[in-house]
Amino acid sequence: MPRRHMHTTGAAEAPLRAALGELRTALDVPGAFPPAVRAETERAVRAPRPPHDGWARDHDAAAVELFTIAPPAATELGRAMRLARRADGGFRVHYAIADVAAFVSPGGSLDAEAHRRVQTLYFPDGSVPLYPTVLSEDAASLLPDRTRPALLWQIDLDAEGRTVSAGVRRTLVRSRARFDHVAAQREIDAGTAPESLALLKEIGLLRERLERERGGISLRVPEQEIVEHRPDSDGSRSDGGQSGGGQSDGGQSGGSRSRVADTSYDVAYRAPLPVEHWNAQLSLLTGMAAAQLMLTAGTGILRMPPSAPDGTVGRLRRSAKALGIDWPHHVAYAEIVRSLDPRDARHAAFLQECTALLHGAGYTAFTGGRVPRPAVHAAVAAPYTHCTAPLRRLVDRYAGEICLSAVAGREPPEWVLAALDGLPKEMAEGAERASTVERECVDLVAAALLRDRVGEIFDGYVIDVREHDPAVGTIQLVDPAVIARIEGGGTPLPLGERLRVRLIRASPGSVKALFVPA
Repeated sequence: MPRRHMHTTGAAEAPLRAALGELRTALDVPGAFPPAVRAETERAVRAPRPPHDGWARDHDAAAVELFTIAPPAATELGRAMRLARRADGGFRVHYAIADVAAFVSPGGSLDAEAHRRVQTLYFPDGSVPLYPTVLSEDAASLLPDRTRPALLWQIDLDAEGRTVSAGVRRTLVRSRARFDHVAAQREIDAGTAPESLALLKEIGLLRERLERERGGISLRVPEQEIVEHRPDSDGSRSDGGQSGGGQSDGGQSGGSRSRVADTSYDVAYRAPLPVEHWNAQLSLLTGMAAAQLMLTAGTGILRMPPSAPDGTVGRLRRSAKALGIDWPHHVAYAEIVRSLDPRDARHAAFLQECTALLHGAGYTAFTGGRVPRPAVHAAVAAPYTHCTAPLRRLVDRYAGEICLSAVAGREPPEWVLAALDGLPKEMAEGAERASTVERECVDLVAAALLRDRVGEIFDGYVIDVREHDPAVGTIQLVDPAVIARIEGGGTPLPLGERLRVRLIRASPGSVKALFVPA
């Protein structure tokens, strides 16, 4: 499911980049991999050994002409696909997922480190990976023209895009082509895409229609780009770097700028391309197929987000009001989200706030046929599990093994069953760490954008107040569209009302942005 996407450029010594480095230390996020982990990883990448006795070289699907879609600079390619028409008018989806279990020995140093990290952490200036990059960006990555171990799904769909059958096997694959999002979109739009890529649009649109029919929703979360500029020696401004989002074709929304004598920051939003949504639909399709296999087998681990946290929908409604988004009370959340245009800066800011509804989502493990009731993911509106991103999420490695066992009609390996009960708690702790990283990064970005505007007055809306101290809360500014803390000096804040506020402090890395009523 989507997260808030933030990306920044600029020199390492720039205020925001330096503050992000300090944040890593303050939050005690994992640093370099220990020597024992690096040594074990080096041995594993030289001789991967999938944990399945029946795996052999004759299980080779290298003839399946797969392709990947990813950002231009990405080297962590965890998924590849091939799409084809079936004679009956339906479709066949081959979906390959990196076989991380081929490199990770249960109970070894690398396995223990993965359980400590749980998931890749994303900062605006880079990530803290789950596995060493020699594995995640090379040996296990489905790079073009490299033979790699993978879990290869075959999912047959009817002419309307509904699943007819699904299965998965462990095999060797060889990706043939790599597209970045902009190039893929351009070829599809121009009608020059090879059939396998062209079908991504047809199947993606069918799956989107089915999602609407069952009441599911996919957030089209834009990427927030914070670009640092520094003056050249002649006083002109130079860019601190170029973002790799392909925004020239993806749709660039308006943004805001903060400028100081030595540094200035621009913020804008890159709207995701349609091809990114179609690609995401295939990941959802696979996660839904995996969940059905687990439910049928009676053993598995499902993604089970709770109902919206208390007050979250109300806060979102107040954010919508602050950003000038009309959300009538009779209109459902799913309907308002589908009406938004991520190319509009106000809509983009709101879509990023919508990710809060997914915070606190968890997992439910089950064995012995004791399946959870209900077993439906609220946003997907169907049973669903995480299985398509094992390079950046711990649970996906276990989900893949459970699905392989379900197809083979056998019990999952003992190392999987031994870890299953503890996985929901581990993943919850990892998600909380990721949420903390996200919150702190949002605060840092707000402080960077506002650092030269201390003393200025802004228009905003009070979107949240503390339950036991209504004089402290959260303000959503109208322009720039940032969220920050506000203190009323002992006077209760007018929740949901427009308020003129004054910025009294802001400095990334030392002082978060703070407002008071003007």
